[in-house]
Amino acid sequence: LVLLAGCGTRVSLDEPIESQTWRLVSVGTQPAQRDADPQRDAQLQFDGSRVSGSGGCNRVSGPYQRTGHRLTIGPLAATRMACIEPERSAMESSFFAALQATTGYSRLGSQLTLLDDSGRTLAVLDSR
Repeated sequence: LVLLAGCGTRVSLDEPIESQTWRLVSVGTQPAQRDADPQRDAQLQFDGSRVSGSGGCNRVSGPYQRTGHRLTIGPLAATRMACIEPERSAMESSFFAALQATTGYSRLGSQLTLLDDSGRTLAVLDSR
């Protein structure tokens, strides 16, 4: 979907999020824990109609639907491994809850912001 604005400038209303690895930057106002090993960071990949990734301790996957700036995720299934670090476990729970509450998104460059119905930021991810 393309909107023609002003002097013939094209503005895309459909900003793809597929085929990239999105690493968690924050959930709400809480910054995400980063690990020396990026494989342990909370992250997501959107491909086809499925989302998969990790909350930092557990793997997560499920369906998603994206139309324009509308995005719904879930229901999600996750493994049930114990997190040794309580902070990481709490962040993971908040992240998984934010994913399932998502109803929209915005993308600016390498940053993906997941939004709720009122436009409030639920989580921020980065593809760098």
